[in-house]
Amino acid sequence: MLKFSANIGFLWTDRPHVDRIHAAKEAGFDAVECHFPYDEPVRDIRKALQTTGLPMVGVNTVPGDLAAGDFGLAAVPGREGDARDAIDQAVAYADAIGAANVHVMAGKPGEGMEREAHETYLSNLSYACSIASPHGIDILIEPINSTDAPGYFLQYAGFASEIIKAVGSPNLKIMFDCYHTQTMQGSLTRWIEYLLPLIGHIQIAAVPTRAEPDEGEVAYDRLLPAIAAMGYHGYIGAEYKPRGAVEDGLGWLADFRAKMG
Repeated sequence: MLKFSANIGFLWTDRPHVDRIHAAKEAGFDAVECHFPYDEPVRDIRKALQTTGLPMVGVNTVPGDLAAGDFGLAAVPGREGDARDAIDQAVAYADAIGAANVHVMAGKPGEGMEREAHETYLSNLSYACSIASPHGIDILIEPINSTDAPGYFLQYAGFASEIIKAVGSPNLKIMFDCYHTQTMQGSLTRWIEYLLPLIGHIQIAAVPTRAEPDEGEVAYDRLLPAIAAMGYHGYIGAEYKPRGAVEDGLGWLADFRAKMG
């Protein structure tokens, strides 16, 4: 049976991360994941995870200066120092709270910088894998659609697989976000089947609204059983922007569990 993780970067954002973890437990999730928890003391997050018994699936590296147009740093030439500081921070925090994964955000290198960005990205990912491996932490890379993040370096699932093969580290994997991949490419079942050996985590949301996964063009009631049948044993991350109060939209979780036995 598939296990579901609440992405508390989008869910229960009206309260501190500690309270979001407890809310996820009360809502029936099997795990939590987040974006940027770094303002929260490690001891508080760790205690909440221990109290609830929920594992932390992963955290993101900081995106840089969002107001200045940053959306990650790892593939941005000239920002190698900032990128590695972000990687160091994320791996240390993930290790301290027992998180399984760190998503290293690629960023927006700018037009005409493809070759330099590619080299920078490979170098920074190799660095991330090398410092994460002794802690048993996997590094994730996520294709992100060009509508939500114009200019993002990593947009396509196939390119993610090429990056992983080029780096050659066993702890580098894909965070396969169904919302982003459907927006860019479609054919979710085929892509997941093809990339399954490289996938470290899967996320879901409605397309095109990014709301609860019970609306829109993706039939998750059929896709999720197909993913389970492929032999995927990781978590399904609920990374969506709720239509209203989180609790009011959680009917999808009970429905999916019921349909999947």
